[in-house]
Amino acid sequence: MNNEELAKLQQDLEAKGVKYCIGAYVDIHGMPKAKVVPIAHMLHMAHGSERYTGYALDGLGQAPNDDELTSIPDFSRLIQLPWEPKIAWIPADNHFQGQPYPLNTRVALQNQLQEAAALGFGMNLGIECEIYLLKQEADGSLGIPDPNDKYVKPCYDVESFISNFSWLDKMASTINALGWDLYSLDHEDANGQFEFDFKYADALTSCDRLVFFRHMAKHYAREEGLLATMMPKPFANRTGNGAHFNMSLYDLKNGSNLFACDPSEDPRGIGLTTLGYQFIGGILKHGRALCAAFAPTVNSYKRLVRRGAMSTFSWAPVFNSYGSNNRTNSVRVPAGGGRCESRNADGAVNPYLAATLVLAAGLDGIRNGIDPGNPNEDNLYAISDEERRARGIDFLPQTLQEAVAAFAADPLVEQALGKELRDEFIRYKTEEWETYHLGVSKWEIERYSHMF
Repeated sequence: MNNEELAKLQQDLEAKGVKYCIGAYVDIHGMPKAKVVPIAHMLHMAHGSERYTGYALDGLGQAPNDDELTSIPDFSRLIQLPWEPKIAWIPADNHFQGQPYPLNTRVALQNQLQEAAALGFGMNLGIECEIYLLKQEADGSLGIPDPNDKYVKPCYDVESFISNFSWLDKMASTINALGWDLYSLDHEDANGQFEFDFKYADALTSCDRLVFFRHMAKHYAREEGLLATMMPKPFANRTGNGAHFNMSLYDLKNGSNLFACDPSEDPRGIGLTTLGYQFIGGILKHGRALCAAFAPTVNSYKRLVRRGAMSTFSWAPVFNSYGSNNRTNSVRVPAGGGRCESRNADGAVNPYLAATLVLAAGLDGIRNGIDPGNPNEDNLYAISDEERRARGIDFLPQTLQEAVAAFAADPLVEQALGKELRDEFIRYKTEEWETYHLGVSKWEIERYSHMF
């Protein structure tokens, strides 16, 4: 936007009651960070007046002696906070000495989208938001706020949905008021768990929306005296929070879906073009490395299990595989085709980082014509290891340590992110694993203190 357009926007915002602007960029974890600027200084903010000490933030690769970063807001994506109209929230990118900063993951995604654009492609992305609504007990533990929400299989339960209607209605009403086009919401597979599904958009827009969704959900939960969390696995004996990525490429000239075809025209019968299969081929080729970005915490790998401490299958992927409408694969082609869904992604995902890498992997599949083979249609949780090996199906990483090792070993990661961002992620996630691994848990004390 030029200065004249910005001045007009400032006048409009002032007329709507806006007093403050937040230019929210994210750290390596996808957590929003910003200074708050009075509306009178919005034009200065637009040109990078706000400077940030990168060393004070996770994953931005700065030392104490480095020049500061700036934050450049993307005013085309501005949101006036529905619950506090005095504040305008604007997604932002970090810059350094006048140039986009390559260690900012939102910048990395835009760079990768330019790679796709050079081939004539844009990327559409829909993210399914699974989230727990919980209460925090006096001892700090988490509990289910509705005492009647206790079925073994509570998925789609109407009574428990209505019991939490106040929070759900605030969320749904705001999603629609923002123009995101909510098309369904439901009680999910675990007690206290819900899912919101709104329309896909271009990849950058969907990533911006997930970052804001988490912030919004937590705010409305606090209004109810509760806690909303997209933590991947809050309870060992209940399903985890996925943030499934539903992806397709579109033609930049006419907007047509380049993955979509009539199932009768697809020899495999699931409604995917050759380009779509090649995109999946790239995801599978790099699937173990991608897992570190899709499932980026120690806790993530307690979700990626067949059953774990649960009485039923977990629905979470454990294999680097694809299939049609079959949720035991890590990559699924939902009924009707025209897109692929990565089920690895969980609620802790930094969406910009994950979208950057999965797009890079998919483009690698297209450039190299990678065929993913035939889809897996059976229950992969139940097949034998002999059958799995015969089909060439590998396990996904089973710990954060294993995932980071795969991430570090794949040359595509550095190609997509650059060496500095790649190394920052490895450093932070290695430290996270080591801190976790070196801690002594309550489980260990209870198991071993009286045994030996």
